[in-house]
Amino acid sequence: MAKAIGMIEFKTVSAGLTAADQMAKAADVEILEAQVVCPGKYIALITGELSAVKAAVEAGIATRSDEYIDSFVLGNPDESIFAAIYGSAEIDGVNALGVLETYDASAIIVAADVAAKTAEVTLMELRIAKGMCGKSYMLITGEVAACEAAIEKAKMSAGDGGMFLDSSVIARPDPQIVRTFI
Repeated sequence: MAKAIGMIEFKTVSAGLTAADQMAKAADVEILEAQVVCPGKYIALITGELSAVKAAVEAGIATRSDEYIDSFVLGNPDESIFAAIYGSAEIDGVNALGVLETYDASAIIVAADVAAKTAEVTLMELRIAKGMCGKSYMLITGEVAACEAAIEKAKMSAGDGGMFLDSSVIARPDPQIVRTFI
């Protein structure tokens, strides 16, 4: 069985906390993050074996389906997702900058996994609904064509659930812009 990650996102803190508790009780998973994000939503990100993560996410959703927003389960996620979530990705240089925004937290992680698996790009940052009124974004870098391909594929992924907001690819971003996020 493969290592997996999963996430639930709820409209309210009480629903999210209750669902996260149920997730931890339903299967052998580890909670990586469980917290309030803007605007008062609650997310819980878990890891474990694929079958356990699926069972935990399903249990979480069933607990408070009336307050449920979104979720995902990713088997075998790209390893760079974790560094991007925690803002610890090592960046050597920025030839092109890809940006993708979503309306929710779950869609951005799935989109980032798709981007990382589509082309040779580096996930720089995943901002998950913190300080953004519930929206989320990702930053990637690589060659221009790679960033364009990765963003296009990620855009389709995020758009599947109607969560895509906006995207762009900037060739050779100005050093002053690069300094703002490295």
